[in-house]
Amino acid sequence: MARKEKNYDKKALYLSSKYGGKITIKPTVKVRSMADLSAVYTPGIAAVSERIVADPESSYEFTWRWNTIFIITNGTRVLGLGNEGPLASLPVMEGKSLLYKLYGGVNAIPIPIKSTDPREFTDVVDAISITAGGIHLEDIASPFCFDVLERLRERISVPVWHDDQQGTAGVTLAGLINAFKLVEKDLKTAKIVLVGAGAANIALFNLLEKYGVNVGNIIVGDSKGPLNKNRLDIEEIKISNRWKYNVLERSNHTGVMEIDESFDDADAIVGFSRGGSIMPSWIKRMAKKSIVFANANPTPEIWPAAAKKAGAYIVSTGRSDYPNQINNSLVFPGLFRGVLDSRAKKIDYGMIIAAAEAIAKIAERKGLKREFILPKMGYQNLHAVVAASVAEYASKSGNSAIRGNFEFFYKNAKNIISKGFRR
Repeated sequence: MARKEKNYDKKALYLSSKYGGKITIKPTVKVRSMADLSAVYTPGIAAVSERIVADPESSYEFTWRWNTIFIITNGTRVLGLGNEGPLASLPVMEGKSLLYKLYGGVNAIPIPIKSTDPREFTDVVDAISITAGGIHLEDIASPFCFDVLERLRERISVPVWHDDQQGTAGVTLAGLINAFKLVEKDLKTAKIVLVGAGAANIALFNLLEKYGVNVGNIIVGDSKGPLNKNRLDIEEIKISNRWKYNVLERSNHTGVMEIDESFDDADAIVGFSRGGSIMPSWIKRMAKKSIVFANANPTPEIWPAAAKKAGAYIVSTGRSDYPNQINNSLVFPGLFRGVLDSRAKKIDYGMIIAAAEAIAKIAERKGLKREFILPKMGYQNLHAVVAASVAEYASKSGNSAIRGNFEFFYKNAKNIISKGFRR
């Protein structure tokens, strides 16, 4: 495996150097004469600016704003690398932009910001957001990411999304929906252990609650053990990470305090932690037909073979070279396509659940198996279906400026994804 990954490293360096990055900007209007130039720039362009002054919403009609989002990061938690800083985050953000264009037809502009101060970071994003159709936050450390997401939702007028929270939670929910169908158990009453109390699992906990899961049956563990009301560091958590404290307050209704005991008769484990952090002995304590999502990248919390040997029935990882990859790229291109097409005012839990259910149904139609609970990235029309499901939900909930049904939004999304800029 190490040799294979080394080859990918070499290829990544070669391609990035050869092409000078992974994205570029191309014009949508052909300029064949000075008359054309006078229409697309001065003096003709002044008429467009004046129209937008008179009606700011017309910016969605006359500029690329209708199809453009900004990918914002400070590089404090880049992939599995950690705090690499904003400059080193740029190739990763370019990759995200590429996925947006390929699978969602969305123009996604990477903008790393050199700031670790929540107020300063929020001020910068607020100042530039006026020209975007939406904001995608990426690779930002916890709990900073919770803070800036909340601040931006309160301050800016376009939808804000944090992929490491909401995207990861959404695709995990899709996987859990199908995994629980296969094992013939009720997800909403299941005992679930979340290994890791960072952005992904805190967001997943909140999303599961909105989905109707009894979160009192969920135990969330960090490096010091299960979150519970008898923790010695409870006051510290309350001050340093109120989002984690809110999870502590609502989870673990039996008050489990020991790590090993957390896994007794558990139906599922979801790991967003670090490599090697799930022990085979824990899986042996779980209920029959147990589900283990070991999603740390690049090294899972437990390798699939070891998890199955310990008794796991369904296993997922965050890796593409194993079955059941939990990949938030299944969510964000289609979801933001739907957000832009419906001109949604915000991204709420209902829209994420709509995306998760659409993804789950696509896999179910193809036939669920222990090693197939989620569709692949390139499945035909996957992202158009996600887009239409999200847009339809936004429309029905009154959260959008453009109204329509599934068929309307699906046709529009499919056309944009297949033809690029053309509407």
